[in-house]
Amino acid sequence: MTRRRPPMLPFVLALLLGLATLPARAAGAATCTGKFPNPITDICWSCILPISIGAARVANFGDQEDTDNPSSPVCSCGVNPAIGLSIGFWEPARHVEAVRKPFCLVSLGGVDLDPGIPAPEAARFTRPEGDGDGGSFYQAHFYVNPVMYWLEVVTDFPCLEKGSFDLAYLTEVDPLWNDDELTLILNPDAVLFANPIAIAACAADCVAASVGFGLKELFWCAGCQGGIYPLDGHVPYHLGGVRTAALMAQRLTAKMHRELIAWGWHGTPGLCGPYFEPVMDKTAYKTQLTYPIPNTAKEAGRCCQPFGRTTVLWGAGKEYPVRGEDFAFMLFRKRNCCVGF
Repeated sequence: MTRRRPPMLPFVLALLLGLATLPARAAGAATCTGKFPNPITDICWSCILPISIGAARVANFGDQEDTDNPSSPVCSCGVNPAIGLSIGFWEPARHVEAVRKPFCLVSLGGVDLDPGIPAPEAARFTRPEGDGDGGSFYQAHFYVNPVMYWLEVVTDFPCLEKGSFDLAYLTEVDPLWNDDELTLILNPDAVLFANPIAIAACAADCVAASVGFGLKELFWCAGCQGGIYPLDGHVPYHLGGVRTAALMAQRLTAKMHRELIAWGWHGTPGLCGPYFEPVMDKTAYKTQLTYPIPNTAKEAGRCCQPFGRTTVLWGAGKEYPVRGEDFAFMLFRKRNCCVGF
C-alpha cells in the first residue's frame, strides 16, 4: 500500500503570496544611509572654471561651460566708489539632497534626525493602465556649503561667501511640499503654464540644456527632467531615481529663490553683492552628484551638469538598491564680483 503525498498546491500558493508581499513591505521601510562629501575625492574642483576678467576667460581647462560676463573688466562699487576688476567664476556654495525617509540627512553621513513630527515618506506610485512607471514623491534638503571658504582654499579673497556647512531648509516641516494645490500660494503663476503649448516648449529647453545651458526665458521648464511647477515633491512620471533627484534639486533651488532664501550673485547686478531674484535663473547653476556615487569622471572634459541636462549623458550606473536610492548634489552657482584695488 503506497502512502499518498499531501497536495502541493496550497504550499505553492502560500509561497507565492508571501513573495508578492515582500516588495510592498520593503517599500515602506526606507533606510537612512549617506556620506559627508569628501572635499578631496567627492568634489570636482574643475567646475569652478572658467575664471573670467570682464568678458575675457583667463582659465578654462577642459572647455568648461560658462554664461556671459560683464563686458568691462573695470568696475566700481559703494557710495565712495573703489575701482576694481570684474571677476567671474563658479562658486561651490550650496548642497541639495533628495531622500526617501523623512529627516534622513544623507550629506551628514546618514543621520536620522527624526524629531517626531509626522511627514510623508517617499513613495513610487504605479499606474493601473501600465502607462510608464507612475509617479513618485521625495523629501529634499537644502544646505549652505561654502566649501572654498571653510577649507581656506584661497585666503583674503573678498568674493567668497563666508560661513560654514549648515542645514538651511527641511521640506518635512513645509506643508507646501506635499500638496499640489496648497503650493499655489507660492507659485500662482503655475496655472499659466499648465497647457499643452507651454509643456511642449520644454522640449526646446531639453535640447538646449543637453548641449549647453537651458533657456532662461522658459523659466517654467526643468529641461529634460520635465517642469519646474509645482514647487513640491510630487513627480507625475518617475523615470529613474537620478532623473527625479535632479528635478528635486532644481525645484527646491527654484523654491528657495521664490521664498527669497536664495539670491542672485551673477551678472552686472551681482558685481557689488547679492540681489533678489524671485524667479530663478537656471543658467546660473551647475550641479555635481556627490552621493551615492560621486560624479567626478570628466565626460568630454566636464563633470558638472547645467540644470535640465538629460541624465542619459551622465546618470548611468549612479543608482543601486537600498544604499543607493538617495541622492545629493553640490551646487556651483555663477558668481560675478568686483574686486577693488
